[in-house]
Amino acid sequence: MLQHDRDGAAKLSLALSDAIANIRHCARCNTFSEEEICEMCRDNERDASLLCVTETPADQIMIEQTLTFKGYYFVLMGSLSPLDGIGPKEICFDKLIRRATDGVVQEVVLATSFNNEGEATAHYISEMLKARGLRVSRLARGVPVGAELEYVDIGTIARAFLDRKTT
Repeated sequence: MLQHDRDGAAKLSLALSDAIANIRHCARCNTFSEEEICEMCRDNERDASLLCVTETPADQIMIEQTLTFKGYYFVLMGSLSPLDGIGPKEICFDKLIRRATDGVVQEVVLATSFNNEGEATAHYISEMLKARGLRVSRLARGVPVGAELEYVDIGTIARAFLDRKTT
């Protein structure tokens, strides 16, 4: 950019400086926000008994774009990864527990990734929340919409069979 688009580089630099100065974590859901409480957390039309836990703000946005979840969110800003030194403290686990056990939340939906770190994170959170009497669910896994089975990996097909439901 410095060689071919110095004006663009200057605009990017200003935008990054502005973001550093004005973006913080929402006090309620931990996502990025310019306000102390983000817009979604201020939406009184949402179902306060449902809390969806995601790893990143990008995951939260993807779920929101489906228009199927009407509850609130909590964004971990990562996943457990002991080998990388990321434990419960680094993903704001205490803040999540306080949020989930506020007396209003009745179900926590775990929407972490289906990789090793995401599965470990979901398992850990699930065990801790169940011990506190909360209902915990996990996003289903299976064959993608529009996929042809011959091109779907074996692990996905196996999980789809294990998680099948009656129609």
